[in-house]
Amino acid sequence: MLSLLKIKNIALIDELAIEFGEGLNLLTGETGSGKSIIVDSLGALTGERVSNDLIKEGEQAAAIEGLFAVDIGDELRAMLDGSGVEISDEMIIRRELSLTGKNRVFINGHLVTQGFLKSIGALLVDIHGQGEQAALYDVENHIELLDDFATVESLKEKVAAAFAAWSAVKAEIASLEKDTAEKLQLLDILRFQTNEIKAAGLQAGEDVELEEEKLRLNNVEKLTSLSGEAFDLLYDDPQSTAVTLEKAERKITELSAFESRFAEYAEGLKAARAVIDDLANEVRGFRSHLEFSPERLNEIENRLAEITRLKRKYGDSIDAVLEHLTVSESRLQNIETAEFREEELNKKLAELRDAYVRQASELHKARKTAAAKFEKTVEENLKAVAMENACFEVRIEAGEADSSFTAKGFDSVEFYFSANPGESPKPLVRVASGGEASRLMLVVKTVSHSDDIKKTSVFDEVDVGIGGRVAEAVGRKLKSLAATQQVLCVTHQPQIASLADHHFIVEKETVSGRTLVKARALTQAEQVEEIARMLAGEQITDQARENARVMLASAK
Repeated sequence: MLSLLKIKNIALIDELAIEFGEGLNLLTGETGSGKSIIVDSLGALTGERVSNDLIKEGEQAAAIEGLFAVDIGDELRAMLDGSGVEISDEMIIRRELSLTGKNRVFINGHLVTQGFLKSIGALLVDIHGQGEQAALYDVENHIELLDDFATVESLKEKVAAAFAAWSAVKAEIASLEKDTAEKLQLLDILRFQTNEIKAAGLQAGEDVELEEEKLRLNNVEKLTSLSGEAFDLLYDDPQSTAVTLEKAERKITELSAFESRFAEYAEGLKAARAVIDDLANEVRGFRSHLEFSPERLNEIENRLAEITRLKRKYGDSIDAVLEHLTVSESRLQNIETAEFREEELNKKLAELRDAYVRQASELHKARKTAAAKFEKTVEENLKAVAMENACFEVRIEAGEADSSFTAKGFDSVEFYFSANPGESPKPLVRVASGGEASRLMLVVKTVSHSDDIKKTSVFDEVDVGIGGRVAEAVGRKLKSLAATQQVLCVTHQPQIASLADHHFIVEKETVSGRTLVKARALTQAEQVEEIARMLAGEQITDQARENARVMLASAK
C-alpha cells in the first residue's frame, strides 16, 4: 500500500506531499489542475521511463519519493535477496532527475537500476491509465488479458522455450536452403580454387630458394671468377693462405720447444688450417658445378611468375596461399555435406515441432477452460457497472499452419461484446462505445488481476464517457475493489467521488506570478463543497450542497 507520496520540482509542482490511506482514495479537481502529473509521478516510482522535461522550469533537479507498506512475499523477497536492499515491511523508493542527465533510483537508500525498479514496481502498483480503452480496442491485447486471468505463466514459459528451439533449427535450415544457383556457383568457385592451388604443388619457402638460384644463374661468369680467385688465394697459389699457414705452424711448433707459452696455439693453428682446407674444397666444388643454363633460368622465371600470380589471388605469401587452400577445402566439405546436415535438421525440426504443438495444445486447453470462467465472471461484474444485459464472449481459434506459431502459442484471441439484449455479440472493437469501453476495461482489468490484492490499483479517469446511474455503478465497483486492496482513482464524477474513503483535491494556485499545483486532503465540510462543485459547476448553489450531502450520506 502507498502510504506517502512526495513530489518536488516536477512540472508545475513546487513541493507536494500526500498521505494516502486504505480503501478508496479519490483525487478530484478541475480539468487541467494537475491530477495526471501526480499519476505520472507515481508511474515514475514504478519504473516507467521519464524525461528530464518533467523537471520544473528554472530548476536543475527534481525528486519523487514514495513510502510503501509491503508484505514481503516469496516473489518480492527473491528479488530483494542479493540486491543489497534492506528487507523490511516498509519500502522507500526515491527517484531523482537532473538536467545533467544524472538520474538515480534508490530503494531504502540503496542505489538500484531503473530496470530493477520496474520489476519491483510491478509488484507494488498497477496503473490503469487513460489509454487503457485504446488498449482494449487492440485485439492483440486480448490474449494477454485472458492469460492474466488464466494464470498460465508456467505453461507460457514452456511454450516460449519450445518455440525458441523450433525457430532456431528452422532458421538454420533456411540458412542451408539458400538459393540453389548461389550454392552451385560457390561450389564451382571453391573447387576451381582448390584445384588450382593443388595443381601448383607449392612448397613452403620455395620462392626464396628459386630467387637465390635465379641470382646465381644470372651471375655465373662473375661467380666463376670470384670462386676461382678465392680458391687460388686459399689453396692453389704458391703463396696461398694454406701454404703460408702451414709454414707458420711449423715455425710456432719450433718456437714452442724453447718457449712453452706458444704451445697453446698449436691446436688453434691446426683448426685454422682445417677451416681453410674445408673452405677451399667448398669453393672449388661450387666453381666446378657452375654452369649457365638458359633453359633452367627460363624454367625458374616461369615458376616464379606462377607463384606470384597465385600470391596475388590468394595471399601475400606461399604460406597464405596454402592457408587459403585449407579454408577452401573445409568450406567445400561443409557445403558438400550440407545435404546430409539438412536431412538431420529436418528430422530434428519435426521432433521440435511436435514438442511445440504438445506444449501449445496444453496452453490452448488451459485458455479454453479459463475463457468460459472469464466470460461468466466478466458478465457478472458488468451487472455491477449498470450493464445488466451485456453479453461478453472470448473466442479462441487455434492455428494449424506453422505460420501461426508464436512464443505465446498458436492461439488467436478476440473479445466479442453486445451491450443490448437481442443483439448477437460482435467484435468488441467494432461495437463498444467509449463509455462501455471504460466500464468494460474496469471490469476486465480488475477481474484479470483479481489476485493482486497486495497491490495498489490506480485508475486515471476510468469514468470517461459515463455519468449518472452508470457513474454510480462504476463507483460502487471501485468501492468493492477497495475493500480488498488500496485503490487510487482520478475522477470527474460526483457519484464516484462521494464514495471516497479519502478525498483529495488537486488545485492550481498563482504565487508571485507563478502557477503551482497543490494537493490536500478534504475535511468532511470541504468534501461537501467539492462534490457540490462537481454537480453544479462554478456557481455552487445550496441545492447542490444539499444534493452532495445526500450523496455522501447514501454512500455510507
